[in-house]
Amino acid sequence: MTNINLPMDTLLVWILVGLVAGFLASHVMLGHGVGILTDVVVGILGGLIGGFLATYFKVHIAIVGHAIISEMIVAFIGALILLLLLRVIGLGSNRQRVWR
Repeated sequence: MTNINLPMDTLLVWILVGLVAGFLASHVMLGHGVGILTDVVVGILGGLIGGFLATYFKVHIAIVGHAIISEMIVAFIGALILLLLLRVIGLGSNRQRVWR
């Protein structure tokens, strides 16, 4: 078993990218934010989804000289996909179910 060494600056960059991507995606999909912590989680999970899909479909997004902006775009697209999937399966909706 190997130890995973995750530097603090890398973790902070992931949180920053997740916050921006989650905030933007929740405002685009829902019209409002869902809270700072949820935006960060949605953004980070969106970054993982976007990174996986970009690798799988061999799509490369690059803004010359600004790698973090490229990462934010990938995370934003992944967060949009995540929010869309959550909306399709009915999670996160404010609908009240009526049992008869």
